[in-house]
Order: sequence, then C-alpha cells, then structure tokens
Amino acid sequence: MDFAAFAERADELEAEEADLATVGLVAGALADADGDLDVVARFLQGRVFPGWDTRKLAVGPSLCHEAIARAAGTNVTADDVEDRLADTGEIGAVAASYDFGGQTGLAAFGAGGAEGNGGIPAGADGADDATGGTDLTVREVFESFERVAAAEGAGSEDVRRDVLFGLFNRASPAEAKYLARLVLGEMRVGVGGGTVRDAVAEAFLGADVTTPVEDRPEGDDADELVAAVEAALQVTNNFGRVAELAREEGVDGLRDVSLEVGRPVRAMLAQAGTVTGALAEWDEAAVETKYDGARVQLHYDGEEASVYSRNMEDVTDALPELVEHAETHLAVPAIVDGEAVAVGEDGEPLPFQEILRRFRRKHDVDRLREEVTVELRAFDCLHADGEDLLDAPLTERYARLSDALAEGVSELLVTTDPERIEAVEAKALAAGHEGIMLKNPDSTYSPGKRGRNWLKRKPDVETLDLVVTGAEWGEGRRANYLGTFLLSARNGDASGRSPDARETGSRKGFETIGKVATGITDEQLAELTELLEPHVVREEGTDVEIRPEVVFEVGYEEIQASPTYSSGYALRFPRFVEVRTDKDPADADSLERVERLADAQ
Repeated sequence: MDFAAFAERADELEAEEADLATVGLVAGALADADGDLDVVARFLQGRVFPGWDTRKLAVGPSLCHEAIARAAGTNVTADDVEDRLADTGEIGAVAASYDFGGQTGLAAFGAGGAEGNGGIPAGADGADDATGGTDLTVREVFESFERVAAAEGAGSEDVRRDVLFGLFNRASPAEAKYLARLVLGEMRVGVGGGTVRDAVAEAFLGADVTTPVEDRPEGDDADELVAAVEAALQVTNNFGRVAELAREEGVDGLRDVSLEVGRPVRAMLAQAGTVTGALAEWDEAAVETKYDGARVQLHYDGEEASVYSRNMEDVTDALPELVEHAETHLAVPAIVDGEAVAVGEDGEPLPFQEILRRFRRKHDVDRLREEVTVELRAFDCLHADGEDLLDAPLTERYARLSDALAEGVSELLVTTDPERIEAVEAKALAAGHEGIMLKNPDSTYSPGKRGRNWLKRKPDVETLDLVVTGAEWGEGRRANYLGTFLLSARNGDASGRSPDARETGSRKGFETIGKVATGITDEQLAELTELLEPHVVREEGTDVEIRPEVVFEVGYEEIQASPTYSSGYALRFPRFVEVRTDKDPADADSLERVERLADAQ
C-alpha cells in the first residue's frame, strides 16, 4: 500500500465522528492493505510494533523536530518547528505545513549516508536516487522505523535523525502529517484497539458490526465473531497477526492460536471492591495478599527464563534473582503471573520505591542486587507444560501453579467466611503488605481486562471517631502490647460519661460497637499501649477494661446490625486510622450518628 493511500484513509477517519462509520472505514482500509495488512492494522492505532515487542523508536520531540527542520530546508531550524507547534498545538499539522523534498546531493545524506533516503540505498529497487523520487510505501516506512529502533550506541542519534530526515524528505504534506504522528505515537484519528478488533471481524469474518444491534436479524453471529477476534488478540497481543489469521484462516485459525513462552501478554487487572460485595456476588471468595511490589510475568521455556513488566517491557537483565528462581524451581515450561517484592535482611517487605530502583536498570545490577533483594510472589499461571490455562477457573490455575513452582507461590484461601477474610487482611497488613485481593474462584484469566472478577479491597470511605473502652493483650511477639481495642460510641449526656466515670472506670454513657486490630504497626502498638495503660481500670486474663479517655478514628467497610455489642451494631472490617488527640470522649461520634449511617446504607 502506498503511504499516500494510508494517509488518505487516515484523513477520512479523522473527519468521521460516528463510531460505527469509523469501524466501516477501518474495515475498508484493512481489506485494501494486501501484503501490508499487519503494518496497517497497527499504524491506524498509532502503533509501530506489536504490543509484545519490546522495540521502541526512542525518538523524542526534539529529534523529530530536528528531522522535520532539516527536510524543510536550510533556512528552517528546530526552533522554527517548535514555534509553529506552539501556534498549532499538533505536530502533524506542523509537518504538513512544510514543503519537503527540496534537499538534494550531499545535504540529503548527512552523517548517515544511505539513511538520508529513508534507509533505502540510492539505486536500490524502489529508489530512483539519493533524493528519493518514488512514492513512499507503508512497508518502506515500517522498515525505516525498524532501522530507527535498531540504532544503538555511539552515533545512534545521528542514524535516527538521518532515517527520519529521509522519510520526511520524500513525503508529501499529507504523508508528513502522519509520519510525524506515528513517530511520536500521536495518531489522533479516533481508532483504538476495539475499533480494529471490530473491523477485523467485519472485513474478514463477515460480521455485520456496523449495523446497530437493534437492527440486526435474529440469529446474527456478529458478537460471536468479534469474541473470536478478541480471544486471539488476548493470546497474541498482536493486531497485525490476528488480522492476517482472520483473513487467511478465518475463525478456525483464530481459535487455534495459543500462548507462546517468551511472548508476553497483558496482565489481568483489578478494580476496587468490598468483601461484602464480593461474597454477595460470588458466594465464596478467593483471598490473597496484595503485595506492595511490581507486577511481573515470568516466562520459562524449560531451560531459560525471561521476565516482563506489567507494561510488557523486558526486565530480564534487571532482575536476575527471578530468572534464577524460575530456572531453579519451575518444573515445566510455564508462564507465571506475580509480583516482584523488595525485602529487607529480616525478610520484611520494603516500600514500593525500593523495587523501582531495580526495574529497567541496565548498569550496576550486581551492586543494586546487594542493596535491594528481590523475591517472587507468584499468584497465577497462564500456561504450564504446553497447555494454555486462560480459560481454566482460578482455582485450577492456582493448583497448576502450585504443582509447577516449588517455591515463591503466594497463599490463596477460598472461603465464605468474612471473619476468615478479615484475619487474612489483618495478617497481611501486620506483615507490612498493602492489604488483600479478592477474586472470583471460577473466573478465567482475561489479559488486559479490568473487571469485577478481581477486586482490590476498597479503601475505607467513611470513618467514625470512637472511644476506646477496652483492649486485649497481644500474643507472641506482641504479648507486651495491647493489640485489640474495644470501641464504643457515645450514648449519654453532653459530657459523654457519668460524673464518676473518671474515678470508677464506668462505661456508662457508651455503647460498644466492635473491636479493631487492623492497620496498626508494631511501632504504633507500642505507642498506643503507652498511651492507654494509665487508663486501665481492670484486668482479667488478657482482657482489659479502659477508662473512656482516648478517641480513635476508625475506618470501616459497612455498619451492620449485631447482637454481639451493646449498641446493636457492629463495624465490618474496621481499620485503625489515627488517635484523635484533638478530641475528648464528649466529642466522639454518637450512637445516633451510627444509626443514621446504618440507615443510609
């Protein structure tokens, strides 16, 4: 396909505002792409390489501006280009405003020699002379971009500049507009992945996607055909390859495609949610620790391992511990999803910023490895021993993970009991982790999707100021600390307590509403114990009665009716926020407010 024809299609798309009409235009462009289908399917989205491909153009605005200026003539500078950009606000319009093609002779080469002709040597097939003189094709543009991405080391910036200059020097204004946009990843024609997916189904599978759903005949299979394209995209992460498969092999070809070890796919994502909502929707929930680490995808082919980030960047060289872990502990070829967690000498997790020090590092890896230890916490398995597991339920994938990986598997609990979930969360927080993940035990793995099957426990959106009226001594290493605190809401006169409360320790004027032990570090426990011990009025075993003097701010997920506490209510998943040193018990929240909040739910 001539690049001029591609630019014409792009202009039509930019002018079209209707979604269905846009799909139709993309389907037409794909159908006419012939041997350039793989490239056109990506270029329309502003993508140069497949999603799994780690190559990048590594061209910033300044270098692009320099290439445009050089192709525009000896009297044009990069500053001139930037001035026009400031006026127009869009690099494509700036590139289209120049009359390219005037650079000839030695000026057309610069430091890169043949690169001045868009990477095609003068006299080669498809090039008339050093100034170009032939129409650009989509394939030539892509191959030139490959040369840009491959440039490394000393002189690489000159090579990139020369190749881009050669392209702009051969481009018409309409072509230059989209060359500039592609270089900077700003296509701006309203075409995303969903549009190309639907267009592939329409162009090559016969799906009637551009007809509104309500107008389609009964028995229409458009949705099924689109789903087949979507499934193939999830597995390959390559729009060009999927378009070719659909054109050449149809639905059967799409359904035969499989994961490939060494070719990363997008990670399944989570959204915020609550324990109450999860159990109501699924009946039971799979619960695991939410680590304060960096998402990684580990690929092992039976001999060698590679590691990819959440954005599918190759971080193998930066994380040799994970490579060694896979090569030592994986029994079969596999694709594993998990977190890379930075840990201290005591095995405790370190803040997220520490793991970031290790990512994408190409130099001083050994030194940084001494400073920041990284460990794997694997929680899912996408492929094991030649079998794709994307369509298997979570519990089956976890079982396969546990069979394949000898060490480093995160614990998973499947339960219907909210109290067991609370215990997992308390343990995770006490260990220094972020909290918990809630997952549908029957859910499949959907690469790149953020749905209701994976939930990050929703941060507390409401808090109450409650008075501490009791506590329990901790256990184990926390035996010398008060570790669980009984909370009460005010339900008395304006003072919040009876006249003799300070002397007798009476809880008159307060109604219990729950206990909190979550969200408190060891250091905070020591401080809270020191704060509360002077107010202890009675002890019986590990139980302690405390004079109502200290106010805690406590977050919660839900208020529910409960006969367990004297208020008649209980807090679901309470979490300590802070001590309200600015408040007396008389300022604490009242039982009346608790009732209002419960009713409002």
